[in-house]
Amino acid sequence: MTAFTTISDYHRSLISGETSCIAAVQHYLQQIGSQQHLNAFNRVYAEEALERAAWLDSRRAAGSPIKKLHGVVAGIKDVLCYNQHLVTASSGMLQNYSPGYNATVVEQLLAEEAIIIGHQNCDEFAMGSSNENSFFGPVLNAADNERVPGGSSGGSAVAVQSGMCMFSLGSDTGGSVRQPADFCGIVGLKPTYGRVSRYGLIAYASSFDQVGILARTVPDAALVLEVIAGKDEYDSTLYSDPVLPYASLLEPTAARMRIGYFAEALNHPSLDNEIRDAIKKELEQLKQAGHTVTEISFSLMNYLVPAYYILTTAEAASNLSRYDGIRYGHRNDVPGQDLISFYKNNRSEGFGAEVKRRIMLGNFVLSAGYYDAYYTKAQQVRRLLFNLAGEVFSNCDVLLMPNSPFTAFKAGEKKNDPLEMYLADIYTVFANLAGLPSISIPLYRHSNGMPFGLQVLAAQRNEAELLRFSASIEAGRTAN
Repeated sequence: MTAFTTISDYHRSLISGETSCIAAVQHYLQQIGSQQHLNAFNRVYAEEALERAAWLDSRRAAGSPIKKLHGVVAGIKDVLCYNQHLVTASSGMLQNYSPGYNATVVEQLLAEEAIIIGHQNCDEFAMGSSNENSFFGPVLNAADNERVPGGSSGGSAVAVQSGMCMFSLGSDTGGSVRQPADFCGIVGLKPTYGRVSRYGLIAYASSFDQVGILARTVPDAALVLEVIAGKDEYDSTLYSDPVLPYASLLEPTAARMRIGYFAEALNHPSLDNEIRDAIKKELEQLKQAGHTVTEISFSLMNYLVPAYYILTTAEAASNLSRYDGIRYGHRNDVPGQDLISFYKNNRSEGFGAEVKRRIMLGNFVLSAGYYDAYYTKAQQVRRLLFNLAGEVFSNCDVLLMPNSPFTAFKAGEKKNDPLEMYLADIYTVFANLAGLPSISIPLYRHSNGMPFGLQVLAAQRNEAELLRFSASIEAGRTAN
């Protein structure tokens, strides 16, 4: 197995006989084994991955046409259900839970002949920005083991970053695909809310959660989106639009783009100077290339994080109320305890500190006397943001901004200051609050040696434009 570049190159090598699915799986198992210290995987399915690879090789040898993800080795975040495999959300609460069905996105991967090599580590119940909140321990950034990989899809990002799989599926509630992609120097795509089924995704905040893709290149992310997008009878929030052949729509056009950016985002006091300078330089280069670049005033910038955390913790408190140890989940079987003590012990022992914090915040903002002051106001802000997004994209094709105020930080640096950790989401939560598609493209390197990327947003349901623009930026950087 030669070094993986893109899915299309891998398929050419399979067809020419230069490699095989078995060789690919063996290569990635070796990579996983040699980099266990990164803690990217919670569970690895070595035997069944090799069996599936052998089956796919025999089908190809017999002349069967290959499907879109034939033999492609993928990892999935430990919040996606995989039939008869443990799925734990990296939590002690679900350490023995095995679903009897596949998440829709998992079903779609398997139908297109992908090979799932394992479940990947994440922040517990997808709550975190550093992957330090996992029952299975923290994930390390492969570029610098003293730094975090970002979260909550940190294991999924590191697995792609360090060559343990060809792509990963993560989930993005407020930046949990794009921020770790930014910290790890890979592509991270969050589709429009309602583009990809959430059936079989363990819920954090249902009106925000979206399955996303972590990949090495934009064309690979586009191809995976083709596979996992589309209607699903198990998710009523999905759009009925036909799925476009995204990977075939990436050819650059001569058309000039209308590019916007928020003045308040690039001038925010929290933003690292090198990140600010890199994006301003990018905007200037795009302007010189003939594109229209427009500065947009964004008066709601400082309302993004408060609105996001009020609404998501409220939804989390509701979604996680089901984990009580009665039907499933961690169970404290101390004899003689009353029912209330039984519930308290199950949830106190099963959940980690960050999940408990968000459950308590959510119950507070939903409580009598505070509901209107917090939850209702946050919903009103969300409506304003939704309306603003419509106005922005009536005048712009894409919107550019950073993913994070800083590059990957040292492990433990922000763990004891939840407010500082929450404020780090200031650039990613807008896309989730407004349901927009967004992507992180790895373009830059900081003087501290760490990668960082450019975040691109587009109008709802306009992944085609988002991916075309992103592919042209990526190709231009590669050519140089």
